Amino acid sequence: MSRTRLAMIAALALTAGSAGAALTAAPAGAAAPACTVDYQIQNDWGSGFTTNVTITNNSASKSSWTLEWTYGGSEKVTNAWNARVTQSGANVTASNESYNGNLATGASVSFGFQGTYSGSNSVPAAFTLDGVTCNTDSGGPTDPTDPTDPTDPTDPTDPGDPTGRVDNPYVGAKVYVNPEWSAHAAAEPGGSKVSDQPTFVWMDRKAAIEGVNGGMGLRDHLDEALRQKGSGELVFQVVIYDLPGRDCAALASNGEFGPTEIDRYKSEYIDPIVSILSDSKYAGLRIVTLIEPDSLPNLVTNAGGTDTTTDACVTMKSNGNYEKGVSYALDKLGDLGNVYNYIDAGHHGWLGWDTNLDPSVQEFYKVATSNGASVNDVAGFIVNTANYSPTVEPYFKVSDTVNGQTVRQSKWVDWNQYVDEQSFAQGLRSKLIAAGFNSNLGMLIDTSRNGWGGTERPSGPGPQTSVDAYVDGGRIDRRIHVGNWCNQSGAGLGERPTAAPATGIDAYVWAKPPGESDGSSSAIDNDEGKGFDRMCDPTYGGNPRNGNNPTNALPDAPVAGHWFSAEFQELLKNAYPAL
Repeated sequence: MSRTRLAMIAALALTAGSAGAALTAAPAGAAAPACTVDYQIQNDWGSGFTTNVTITNNSASKSSWTLEWTYGGSEKVTNAWNARVTQSGANVTASNESYNGNLATGASVSFGFQGTYSGSNSVPAAFTLDGVTCNTDSGGPTDPTDPTDPTDPTDPTDPGDPTGRVDNPYVGAKVYVNPEWSAHAAAEPGGSKVSDQPTFVWMDRKAAIEGVNGGMGLRDHLDEALRQKGSGELVFQVVIYDLPGRDCAALASNGEFGPTEIDRYKSEYIDPIVSILSDSKYAGLRIVTLIEPDSLPNLVTNAGGTDTTTDACVTMKSNGNYEKGVSYALDKLGDLGNVYNYIDAGHHGWLGWDTNLDPSVQEFYKVATSNGASVNDVAGFIVNTANYSPTVEPYFKVSDTVNGQTVRQSKWVDWNQYVDEQSFAQGLRSKLIAAGFNSNLGMLIDTSRNGWGGTERPSGPGPQTSVDAYVDGGRIDRRIHVGNWCNQSGAGLGERPTAAPATGIDAYVWAKPPGESDGSSSAIDNDEGKGFDRMCDPTYGGNPRNGNNPTNALPDAPVAGHWFSAEFQELLKNAYPAL
């Protein structure tokens, strides 16, 4: 039985063009934060914005106050009201005016400001009031006499993080930079501009746990994470990816366990990972796990009754080993108090249709409530893992119409309910909560390769001559088809990893390390169990899953997970926001 996560009062704001989100309440019995901050973007016009900030003081009364935060992007405060606001680089300080310095216990004060930005406009990751971190509890027990209290240090069975559980692990924390990926990136021309960005570490086979060919194993990475952590908080991100019969709808990332080898998956893969993560020396890390990319969505769309069905997916649905494996991973990892499990949920171009989304929600809930797992084992879900779908399509919405036809009727959207990943993640989150998942469920979006910048990026909406012209002329996703997933030509780095960028979104992350290949463009012998998928072949004419379109894949790609310099250079060149 895993422990219910303590809620943290989160102050979230939407990205450019959207309004901010209000505070969420902590559950009954949770320790109150010393202060809370509600940061709301009131207006946004693409290059500037106005924001209202409300501070609530839950500690001793104050006769003066100073609020501080750091922007993750290019935001600059230009003028303010009801507070004296100064900025040095990305660091902002707001202090009271002479008439609003008194702040009693439980009282609130508000101020506002106007600012400018380029690229993205995101909520700051953390706030401090007179040096005290807001929007998080103290990490102490709510009832020290209650042996079941999940943060009770007197409970000898409590395996939890001594710093306390939080609702969003990314807020107020650094994120681990993988030195192996960083070295690859830094060695590339121009790569030093992004080599300090955090990426996930992939445990894509048993050997990765101990380290492959002299490389870093899981313990090595965790030890390095402790060094990077210092005295603050740090998130360590790891992909759990080795199910039996893995990648049943493709071939590029086939795994090492056969379809029936669920017991080996448990004992030879999950159990060793759990054993390492449970070491008390790592209890102070916030460990985010990405659970089995592509597996559960494949059971919904590729396991029977459609032209996208594969025999391998039919087998995995029949034997139940994807479900058993994911449930087992959730249960065992969820028992560790400092682990936050995020289940992979495909992307909008896969599950965005009602006929796919509603069954997916049912499948996710089934797996999270069977074979020992509980919804309390699930911190959230991740979308767009290793994919290219834009976070936000800025120049058209699913509700737009052209000459009486809705955007959904365009060939590109094809009756999908969503046109980008952020709206998809937020819509999916609402459905998951309605189905029985916890109300503080968080979502992650992989933005590692969905920037679509460069000279071909549209600068405004398409022409209103037809709905297809409007969508095709304005969409920043420049793929030939939304089903194209392998080493895409023209792709660019997307939003840099950011905490709490929008309502319900815990973070933008780089789950797929930029520069690591999706799969080889021709058959290559290897000892990793990875196959050759024609969707990675630039000469292939496609299949039903991409509408029988050309693949748009880059040539001369290596085996999945290996460094692909040409792809990395493509991503740098087309990055958006630009480097």
